[in-house]
Amino acid sequence: MYFLLGTVGTADSTVDSSDVSIIEPAAQQLNALQRWWLSLNWEAITGLIIQKTITLLFIIILFTILTRLADFLVDRTFTSYSKKKTNEVRMTTLHTLIRNVVHYTLGFFFIYALLSTIGIPVGSLLAGAGIAGLAIGLGAQGFMNDIITGFFIITEQQIDVGDYIKLNDLTIEGTVTSVGLRTLQLQSSDGTVHFVPNRNITTISNTSRADMRVLVDVRIDTSEDLDGIQAAIERANQQIVQKYAEFIQTPPVIFGIVDLGNSNYAIRTTMYVSNGRQHKIQEELLSASIYELSQAGFTIPNTPVVAAK
Repeated sequence: MYFLLGTVGTADSTVDSSDVSIIEPAAQQLNALQRWWLSLNWEAITGLIIQKTITLLFIIILFTILTRLADFLVDRTFTSYSKKKTNEVRMTTLHTLIRNVVHYTLGFFFIYALLSTIGIPVGSLLAGAGIAGLAIGLGAQGFMNDIITGFFIITEQQIDVGDYIKLNDLTIEGTVTSVGLRTLQLQSSDGTVHFVPNRNITTISNTSRADMRVLVDVRIDTSEDLDGIQAAIERANQQIVQKYAEFIQTPPVIFGIVDLGNSNYAIRTTMYVSNGRQHKIQEELLSASIYELSQAGFTIPNTPVVAAK
């Protein structure tokens, strides 16, 4: 009997000691949590939350006002410029570009102010962002070149929509259909549309900014009456002057005889006409000159012309 009681007592003491070993750490952790909770200065925390909230609201209101004010100033500036004789496409592009730059700049400072107010270490983030930005910048170097080149093309008014230009380095020419910050769009005479990255544009030959020269060479037989030939060509010139008087800036002038090579000679006529009319007038002047020479009985040579080397 005594043995049984002793065994039972030993078992009870064993259970009690194991329970205590499990409960005591949990109780200590709970007590530590309670002590931490009770040690908090709720009055200071509440004041800090109210202060941060008021600061954040003030920053949001401030940057909203600054954004509205910046948009107003930019819009007003471009409205005043739009009343002048300026290209609408260029003004629209510059307007959008400047608005975006202003928005991005204000957005950067807005996020910086928010993070600083919350207490996030902005300096460390900027250092990491600088490294990432360097890597992205190296990868996007071509894109940035497009943007910078496009900006100067637009601001310097090098080309406008509707201009006929030649990109000599790319052997491309055509009518400009779109001028953007990243690409330039050209439409060739056969209808092909070329999309040219701005960074590939080095030399632009714009044929739409000034009066254009019309040059016509009419092949002749030098053994025939040269005075009669020039008189026939002069009649053709006067027909063109009467028909296109409003587009002709300088009257046609007979330059004289020019050597085309391979014993071929021609009478050359030159004049300056309004931009965009040169091809049509050149074609009609050549046709009228050949017609007048044929009507006067003069010969139009048809031997091959070989350019001099």
